[in-house]
Amino acid sequence: MPDIVVMFFVLGVVAGVVRSDLSIPKAAYDILSLLLMLTIGLKGGMALHGSLSLSLLIELAGVTLLGIIIPLVIFPVVHYLVRLSLADSASLAAHYGSVSAGTFAVALAYTEAHNLVTGGQVTLYLVLLELPAIMLGLLLYRRFSRGNTAATSEVSHTSGLWHETLTNRGVILLVGGVIIGWLYGPDAGESVTGLYTKAFHGILALFLLEMGLVAAETLRSLRWGHSRLIMFALTAPIVLSCFGLLMAYWLGLPAGSAVILASLTASASYIAAPVAIRAAIPEANIGLAMLASLGLTFPFNVLIGIPLYHYLWIWLVG
Repeated sequence: MPDIVVMFFVLGVVAGVVRSDLSIPKAAYDILSLLLMLTIGLKGGMALHGSLSLSLLIELAGVTLLGIIIPLVIFPVVHYLVRLSLADSASLAAHYGSVSAGTFAVALAYTEAHNLVTGGQVTLYLVLLELPAIMLGLLLYRRFSRGNTAATSEVSHTSGLWHETLTNRGVILLVGGVIIGWLYGPDAGESVTGLYTKAFHGILALFLLEMGLVAAETLRSLRWGHSRLIMFALTAPIVLSCFGLLMAYWLGLPAGSAVILASLTASASYIAAPVAIRAAIPEANIGLAMLASLGLTFPFNVLIGIPLYHYLWIWLVG
């Protein structure tokens, strides 16, 4: 049977499909997302306590390389095969090069439930994969829209994007949580950190309930004309997970870290990337990107993908 937290996502989807009046207030969702980010950061920081090394820096450099390679692969695929406009191709390159914190949380819960060895640095994967992809998406748009004065002008106003990306609340809470957890470890800060880490699965369950409701609402906009996008959104996770699995194999990562890295490379952003792209590339259809990332790729990863990537890892390592 699927992990119990996944069933909360299914419940949300079902409630959305039957048009139930079930809803989570926006204020409550904001609190849940903040708690989830902080808890993930704290768990990662505590696992890193006393374990910094040169090999860790090499590992993080390899993960950052993935954050650069994946959007460069996605851009021509969606532009020439899915036949999206330049703006939408750059948008999807940013969304699929970036990652999903929700998918990360489910993958983390999966590795814990299956007792897979996982390094504390996996929380840093989340940050390192998210930032380069968003910037590359904008750079790709700028590079290929030089003949479009209006488009280039819009992108040229993104000088503050690095600041916005690096200081958004998700990144601040993740990085801040990692630093606090690393400084105090699992024992010294237990009086505070224990409250969050012990409630992780409960927070995640409620977060996934809301994600199920949102996914169901997003899927209502599906049309037959979206067939190419649907095929991309359902096949891309499997292909992109192989990037993560191969990097994990090359770096010699333990099983839990490998599953999480594969789940991240297979995921797509639906929080940070939409905000950045909407501001920097107004011509991009954010609804299209959300339909693919949240409506299709996220449910695929939560329901099918994460266990699949575990089996692929077992097959890869023999």
